[in-house]
Amino acid sequence: MDDSSTRVRDGLTSVTRGTLFLLVATLLFVGLSFVSRVIIVRNISTAEWDDFSWGLTLAGFLSAFGTLGLPSAIARSIPYATTDDERRSMVRGTLAAAAVAGTLVAVALWLLGPFIGARLNDSDIGLGLQFFSVAVGTSIAATLIAAIFQGYEDVTPNALFLQILNPLFFVVFLGAAFLPTHALTFVEALAAYSGSCALTLFLVILYGLRRLPQRLPPGPGQPGAFPKLLRFAVPLFIAGILGSLTGTGDTIILGLFHLRAVGNYTASLTLARLLQVGIGAAAYIFLPVSTKFFRLGETSSVAMTYTTVTKWMLLFSLPLFLVFFFLPSSSLGFVYGARYTSVVAPLEIIVLGAFLTTVLGPGSATQVAFGQTRLVAYNSLAAASADVGLSLWLVPPYGAVGAAVAWASANVIASGLAVLELAILTGVHPFRAHALIPLLVTGVPIGVVLGLFHPVLPFWALPVLTVGIAVAFVLVVFATRSVDRGDELFLYAVEGLVGRKLPFVRRLGRNALRRGPS
Repeated sequence: MDDSSTRVRDGLTSVTRGTLFLLVATLLFVGLSFVSRVIIVRNISTAEWDDFSWGLTLAGFLSAFGTLGLPSAIARSIPYATTDDERRSMVRGTLAAAAVAGTLVAVALWLLGPFIGARLNDSDIGLGLQFFSVAVGTSIAATLIAAIFQGYEDVTPNALFLQILNPLFFVVFLGAAFLPTHALTFVEALAAYSGSCALTLFLVILYGLRRLPQRLPPGPGQPGAFPKLLRFAVPLFIAGILGSLTGTGDTIILGLFHLRAVGNYTASLTLARLLQVGIGAAAYIFLPVSTKFFRLGETSSVAMTYTTVTKWMLLFSLPLFLVFFFLPSSSLGFVYGARYTSVVAPLEIIVLGAFLTTVLGPGSATQVAFGQTRLVAYNSLAAASADVGLSLWLVPPYGAVGAAVAWASANVIASGLAVLELAILTGVHPFRAHALIPLLVTGVPIGVVLGLFHPVLPFWALPVLTVGIAVAFVLVVFATRSVDRGDELFLYAVEGLVGRKLPFVRRLGRNALRRGPS
């Protein structure tokens, strides 16, 4: 195996390990978030739940604003830097920025919360924003610390603390408030959320104090390194704000015109975002890995890894897409109960948009690795403009359906522009025969059957159907010989993770590779 192949295999090992950890963590996050949602929804009024959902969405937008574009910038700059002196200056500056930005944004939201609530004639929103100010401040700091470790290809702070322990603490705190009184209040729910975020930050800080010196020994910094990082982060700061607006603008605008539709809409949005869990997890670790390839001038290695990662993430998103899109009422009922099954159009629209973004792969993360930050900002501007513009146009007359169209359109625009620019400038894109053939051969027939017959399945059959589609995808990969060199290296990476060879899979792979498309 030549040096280039070895580096690709090592890169795929890092991506696979990090992706699997983040994937499991995100699934736990979704599960724990669902538990907390059930506890809250069943104990507070519908109007209070709408207020909670809207305030949480606004808090998420402000959290992205407060990170100043530094998460992606520091995650890319650490592996790109050539000396520890540079890294020390960047890390120290990022930690200082985390403390200052988190404090300022939290104080501002605490002071402005009652004013916003008064403007909306809803005092609960004002109270909620004051509680969420604690969550925003701690989230900014925790995210920036996690991004530092992301640069070292360590996903533990994100996966373990932000994705697992944070929602777990929320559930525990809700339970502590719920069990003694048997009637959880709106204020207790807010306090539980803020408390879980504060405790999470405390643990992330402890992790950083213990592990960061192992990654970056004490020593002098390099003057000018952090200002250089800030200049690199400016387009990413703009992109981060616009990207957050793309993900939340439709919900915020929906709340301004149809506040009582927010709860049902966010239920569909949460379900549809499951499709992006795999590609999102892959993008998180793909950024530092592809940065290493770029520093070495190995664009072909980035292209191979990009296609391989995107292809195998379809194993997760394709089954969910087919089930959620063609069986929306059953899917909503399975997750949330019968009260959420009456409005299915938003779910179908959002699911379609979410699936298309997974097919396109981690384009924005790759652009950051290549240093194409201005393009990332331009793409984010286009997507945010579409989200806000379409929301203002469609939400007043069509409510949640209009918001869904805006969200789906904006996300596809962002991902589509990124992949188009990568293909033109670097030749990196996911549209290889060995990736498209399994997608079409698996997805089209099953989609036609579900679309024509609309089977009414018991709830227990939905997970079985989802797993069956995933198995069919894998079988189609081998049956159509849709395997390339990247898949072979991916297998080596998986074997390294499990600690043993997989001879049967190797034989299948060799047979498919020998005559398969490249």
